[in-house]
Amino acid sequence: MSLICSLSNEVPEQPVLSPVSGCIYEKRLIIKYLHEVSTDPINGQPLTEEQLIDVKVTPLGKPKPPSATSIPAILKMLQDEWDGTMLHSFTLRQQLQTARQELSHVMYQHDAACRVIARLNKEVTAAREALATLKPQAGINQSIPTQFANDQPMQTSYHGTTADISQTSAAEGMTDEIIQKLQDKASVLTQLRKQRGKRVPEGLTTVDEMRNFRCSATHTALHSAGTPGILALDISPKNPSIILTGGNDRQAVVFNRDSEQVVATLKGHQKKVTHVIHHFDEEIAITGSADSSIRVWHIPSAQCLKVLKAHDTPITGLSLHPTGDYVLSSASDTLWALSDLRTGKLITKVQDTTSQKGLTCAQFHPDGIIFGVGTQESVIKIWDLKECNNVADFPGHAGGINTIAFSENGYYLATAAEDASIKLWDLRKLKNFKTITLEDRYEIRDLVFDQSGMYLGVAGTDVRVYQAKQWDLLKVFNDHTALATGIRFGSNANYLASSSMDRSLKFYEQLTQE
Repeated sequence: MSLICSLSNEVPEQPVLSPVSGCIYEKRLIIKYLHEVSTDPINGQPLTEEQLIDVKVTPLGKPKPPSATSIPAILKMLQDEWDGTMLHSFTLRQQLQTARQELSHVMYQHDAACRVIARLNKEVTAAREALATLKPQAGINQSIPTQFANDQPMQTSYHGTTADISQTSAAEGMTDEIIQKLQDKASVLTQLRKQRGKRVPEGLTTVDEMRNFRCSATHTALHSAGTPGILALDISPKNPSIILTGGNDRQAVVFNRDSEQVVATLKGHQKKVTHVIHHFDEEIAITGSADSSIRVWHIPSAQCLKVLKAHDTPITGLSLHPTGDYVLSSASDTLWALSDLRTGKLITKVQDTTSQKGLTCAQFHPDGIIFGVGTQESVIKIWDLKECNNVADFPGHAGGINTIAFSENGYYLATAAEDASIKLWDLRKLKNFKTITLEDRYEIRDLVFDQSGMYLGVAGTDVRVYQAKQWDLLKVFNDHTALATGIRFGSNANYLASSSMDRSLKFYEQLTQE
């Protein structure tokens, strides 16, 4: 059995034993090593030259003492080079092991740092996009509408804004004055509808033009990228360039389509904003949230004017009465309520005793005397507002009702549920006269008729437009990368807007050919 040097892996000429590690070394190699380090090269414990133990073996033949000009001198030089190489190789092996351990630790740190940097880059990008479309909210101290300013004293609300908070209280009831106001408005609207008759509004987008609609603009910086998703959408009837959106980030945003700038950001809700309405004539926004509150906002100042607490559970439906003074709301607690927009007071609150699982949506008829609510039991219920009575039921869907929409002509009601179908109802005959069955697993989140009643918009798995009366499919838009949650028509259906869970607001119109 040959002895092997632990440093050079060669048979030593003068083997010595280290009492510290028990390893064999070439004496001249270990002495050179100890002159530099003074520790055992194997285990790193202190070691001196005096501690080395000579091992008696049969001596090897040694060449004669070299001279400067002899071959043995060259061999001696080569031997010294070899020894240095062996010592250096051993040191490199030790350093390699240490470097591997350090590298492993650094790689873990690098991975964590990359994750943090990626998140920060995403937030910075979102902030820059928001800044690019942000319009300085000049005139923040503009006067608040007198009908709100002359009410009760303002109280401090969330996030430092001021709002008159209307706590949940007993309903005041439908007074004769309110009923007369509702009836007078309904009579005026009915008369106007008869005057319009069957004439097509001047400037209305034609069917052929609707078929040529394309996506003309996309905006993704309106809401936070941290909690993506736009859940609600509305367009100002008075100024169709003003868009109102509500998002998962608990904010509502007012956006100017023409200038492509954010006009106001409405902050105050504690949970996601699920419903938004822009007032017909005034710069007022109404928002409903999963925090069970309804807020009334003054858009130019971005101030909350009223907080309506008509419900104790998340808001599932929101609709503004044609008078512009009352707001209808539904919640998952099977209750619907009518509140005064000006005073913030609760007028009436009625429980649907036949519904056990809660209401899913609510919408006023264009005349404002009746309204519809959807239920989780697959039934649409029509209520008389003056008498607060359930006057008709429309069964036939499977699954909870997702959305309903009345046509401007006052005769048609469109409904959608979780059964991937759209049903059209004749309110004069109280029956379903048309069912549009969509693809399997198609989700429908929003329905809307345009102001003329000529087109029906659908938002869900995709965005699509149907021609009313014939109910032919005119156009399908697949531009969103996630579920579409809202759809609205511009004035005379000259453009279409849609919102989505992909955080984008998209506009569609007929593009001019250059």
